[in-house]
Amino acid sequence: MLNYPQFDPVMLSIGPLQLRWYGMMYVLGILSAWLLGRYRANKPWNKWSAANLDDFITWAIIGVVVGGRLGYVFFYNADFYFSNPLKVFAVWEGGMSFHGGLIGVSLACWVFGRVNKMSFLEVTDFIAPLVPPGLFFGRIGNFINAELWGRYTNLPWAMPFPGAGAYPRHPSQLYEAALEGMVLFSILWWYSSKPRPTGCIGALFLLGYGCFRFIVEFAREPDAHLGFIALNWLSMGQLLCLPMMATGAFYLYQGHMKGK
Repeated sequence: MLNYPQFDPVMLSIGPLQLRWYGMMYVLGILSAWLLGRYRANKPWNKWSAANLDDFITWAIIGVVVGGRLGYVFFYNADFYFSNPLKVFAVWEGGMSFHGGLIGVSLACWVFGRVNKMSFLEVTDFIAPLVPPGLFFGRIGNFINAELWGRYTNLPWAMPFPGAGAYPRHPSQLYEAALEGMVLFSILWWYSSKPRPTGCIGALFLLGYGCFRFIVEFAREPDAHLGFIALNWLSMGQLLCLPMMATGAFYLYQGHMKGK
């Protein structure tokens, strides 16, 4: 059993102002997407320019924050927020959903494509490989905050988390950082290194993230107020991954069949 490192969630304090590590992870995720996007914008087979990317980053930030927050409100704690509607705006208290953020960014992709005369799938194919580093940083932020911990286990790398009792648990945040962040990025970056059928890069992201998240959820403790949603062993996160995996597999297959 390992000991959980006692992180201070506050990175820097200047008077009443505080910079938290979790917020910094968002900054690093956006910065990494921008730098990688600048590199991809130089490839001859896409319609993007550096100026397009700079414009899209603003749309993406709005989509991530608004979509992520509303996704958490509706998918994970609707009863509470319907009773306390002003709490929806209290983002500093935590509560963001990847699947909500995905919907928000997808809407941003659609609107951006309409404005810039690109199809939705062309936009998502360009953006998909830029997302996993942000997921990596986000899960590291969860680990620093000692939140979204795993289930009980006796594995040698298990650790007790503050606020989760004395028993050792899976560091499931690190599992997700590795799979959804590093492994998924490696797969998508390799796959997108040459032209692919339209829609297939975004489809591979949906399929890859859905599979990795579905697997890790077996080691992650379900939200206490939700528990297991279906069959007494599937969590809300896993249920939300099922349509992602189905959609990704369908478009990946369809794209390659059309390519042939």
